[in-house]
Amino acid sequence: MVQVPTKPLTLEEFLALPETKPASEFIDGNILQKPMPQGEHSTLQGDLTSAINAALKPPKIGRAYPELRCTFGGRSIVPDVAVFRWERIPRQPDGRVENVFMLPPDWTIEILSPGQSQSRVIRNILHCLSHGAEMGWLLDPEEGCIFVYGANQSVQLSVQLFDEPDSVLPVPAFAEAVRLTVGEIFGWLQA
Repeated sequence: MVQVPTKPLTLEEFLALPETKPASEFIDGNILQKPMPQGEHSTLQGDLTSAINAALKPPKIGRAYPELRCTFGGRSIVPDVAVFRWERIPRQPDGRVENVFMLPPDWTIEILSPGQSQSRVIRNILHCLSHGAEMGWLLDPEEGCIFVYGANQSVQLSVQLFDEPDSVLPVPAFAEAVRLTVGEIFGWLQA
């Protein structure tokens, strides 16, 4: 259930609230609850996280996290998959991963759920890009397509649509070991 405050909350007050299931996000002073993941969403999220980690984690290039709260730029969001370059993963003095990530992911991946606002999800991707993320993906399982958002050196936004099964998807430069096609990703829904 969405928690409706009686007065506007600050980001700090929001972060002090108990977590909700599914996760709530703090966007522009509002608390918005994400939809409960269903079968297609969970399948794509799990398999994407595994595929990215298989390529990036052993050589310590990067790591993908499902449903990780990322707080930065006045927002606290929970991308479906947040990918961080290895050296940017917050760590405790003993090397253990921190629980709190107060920075944007390097690569943010969102999976559109039935009834979910595409505009809200795109705004989260754009927020990540405007705060230093290298790339964002938006998977639309119903349409069988993937939108790839990137920011080039001059911080101009580029958007590409991939809907051909053999299309190899672009990835951030640090993640070049990840090679996935549209057909492979949506093929996971058949397994």
